[in-house]
Amino acid sequence: MDEHNYPDMLEAGSDEAPASEWETIEIELLIEGLYMAYGYDFRHYLRSSMRRRIRNRMFIDGASTVTELLGKVFHEPGYAAKLVNDFSIKVTEMFRDPSFFKAFREKAVPHLKMFPEIRIWHAGCSTGEEVYSMAILLEEEGLLDRAKIYATDMSERAIEQAKEGKFPLKRMQAFTKNYLQAGGTKEFSAYYSTDRDHAIFNRSLADHMVFAQHNLATDSTFNEFHVILCRNVMIYFNPELQDRVHQLFHDSLTGNGILGLGSMEYLIAPWKQHYNELTDGERLFVKKD
Repeated sequence: MDEHNYPDMLEAGSDEAPASEWETIEIELLIEGLYMAYGYDFRHYLRSSMRRRIRNRMFIDGASTVTELLGKVFHEPGYAAKLVNDFSIKVTEMFRDPSFFKAFREKAVPHLKMFPEIRIWHAGCSTGEEVYSMAILLEEEGLLDRAKIYATDMSERAIEQAKEGKFPLKRMQAFTKNYLQAGGTKEFSAYYSTDRDHAIFNRSLADHMVFAQHNLATDSTFNEFHVILCRNVMIYFNPELQDRVHQLFHDSLTGNGILGLGSMEYLIAPWKQHYNELTDGERLFVKKD
């Protein structure tokens, strides 16, 4: 089984067996063990999502109980990091939800042209497809030279993949379609070279990126940003963690800074009062100054 493809499979599944009482207890012990032993905090993630990923890891490793995974976490070097990579959400693509990127181009870009420098934070960047998408958009709008994009994820493996800027060549047809629907103005192939299996994106894009590991559940702000994008990440958080992350983003945004969320995410109370909508239909908001 290809471990790299399983998140798509899991999110598509709808016939998941309910958790037994013992499995529920074991999952809580595993999550608490990861936190106590290594500081990885998944205590406020939705249990339905965690359960799917834990069951998939059990299937891959041939484990019959969750407790077997906990034993590996404590006694097998590198196993905790493997689980953290499993729990990281990696369902992404270039110019995902093209209408969002088109709205950003039309509504956010004129706003950003007022700033002499632009700092953007992609929180939960996964393997980097949307980070490179944003760099291409900024290049086409004449803003990339004054921009720095900070891209973070809790998964070290995802960050290492993102740094490479290398994506399967077989996905370029779909990515090109997204790019054009998002208002792209050039030949998409001008942004990458190819080998037999991969599209390798121009280093001139990556020169404006900083990749780092960061956990929204535990880590604090590290800069002041004009744009924060965190799309389709908080849907996996319980209300308590969502509130924490909204506080983090509010503290990290400049006055009149822009917050972008995923198509299934909303500003929760009491944070609605701190933002104005930038555009109808897309999750783009401007922090009140």
